[in-house]
Amino acid sequence: MNLKQLEKFISKRKVSFIGSVDENGFPNIKAMLKPRRHSGLKEFYFSTNTSAMRTRQYLQDPKASIYFYRKRLIKYEGVMLIGKMEVLTDQETKDMLWQKGDTLFYKGGKTDPDYCVLKFTAESGRYYCDLKSESFKVE
Repeated sequence: MNLKQLEKFISKRKVSFIGSVDENGFPNIKAMLKPRRHSGLKEFYFSTNTSAMRTRQYLQDPKASIYFYRKRLIKYEGVMLIGKMEVLTDQETKDMLWQKGDTLFYKGGKTDPDYCVLKFTAESGRYYCDLKSESFKVE
């Protein structure tokens, strides 16, 4: 699968998984809604709580991964991207990602101090399908 096809595959997923590293060096995985925005396979934006455990982990260690998958009756496909996660709290970025209905999670609206954005920047990835895997670089 070429990089454009991988981008299209990711765009159709409704759920993603994000990985972080805890204070003891162990991997932590969390299911999330799909990214609010992405630019190719390079940059992905998620909204989350500033007070979340994952946010604290990324502030201590930005190493991260994100994963997208599709399971069919007899076929399983997955894409893992490895890179760095930034925690963004500037108002311009928060405004960019804000969606109607977010006040359900962030009572203070766009300026709620418990609302932040996670920006993932990919460096490399791995695609799996039909018992085969291939690694790739993200430029």
